Amino acid sequence: MRAEAGRVAEFPSDEGVTRRILRLEILIVLALSLGASAVASLIRFVGAVTRPGGLRDQAARLNTSATPERPWLDLVWQLFGITTALAPVALVAYLLMREGTGLRAIGFDRTRPWPDLGRGTLIAAGIGSAGLAFYLVAVETGFNLTVVPESLPPVWWKFPVLILSATQNSVLEEVIVVGYLLRRLDQLGWSPRASLAASSVLRGSYHLYQGIGGFIGNMVMGAVFVLLYRRWGRIGPLVVAHTLLDVGAFVGYALLAGEVTWLPTVK
Repeated sequence: MRAEAGRVAEFPSDEGVTRRILRLEILIVLALSLGASAVASLIRFVGAVTRPGGLRDQAARLNTSATPERPWLDLVWQLFGITTALAPVALVAYLLMREGTGLRAIGFDRTRPWPDLGRGTLIAAGIGSAGLAFYLVAVETGFNLTVVPESLPPVWWKFPVLILSATQNSVLEEVIVVGYLLRRLDQLGWSPRASLAASSVLRGSYHLYQGIGGFIGNMVMGAVFVLLYRRWGRIGPLVVAHTLLDVGAFVGYALLAGEVTWLPTVK
């Protein structure tokens, strides 16, 4: 399993047409998911840097309310958004099933739940503290917008939705940017270094809406995640780590915003 998921994925055919199909498949998957997010993030970043004033006086908002005056409809909208955002993951699962493997080929299954949980928790603990410190410095020095992880109304479903949103983010990103992309690039004959660069730069790019700090920080995290995936052959620990990091950011902001002085908030 480790070798199949983390290191090798032999190219199924020597025919040039198959290589073209794989390249086209990668473009389609990314265009329907995080590749499109990267383009949107770039546009938002250009808009932010061309406005008067520094980046830290502007906000990047996540998990916002669509219809706060109708909480039940807002809940439906939040759940709809979370569900449809996972459609590219279903597409990747289908494409891998056609190879006769499925998501187990990238180590996203229930065969090793406790090792995945333990490793993911350790990763989150290590990256979380360093990431928070880097974010605070980036905001203070004007390299980052102020990130507002959530602005949902105080309703009963607020925290469950934030946890679901964090889980959706982690599954989408790790399945596509690490597991799927590295497998396909291996099949196309890319070197491990080139694949690491492509995956980490892509991860940084769709976080560019947060500013230069968001781009650099997520690119570094992406490189670490690729190295760990190559070592373990599983994205399970990465999904756990990413989920814990996002839950900490979303729920932590909801609980601490306005209560502590060190956390940047929008005035």
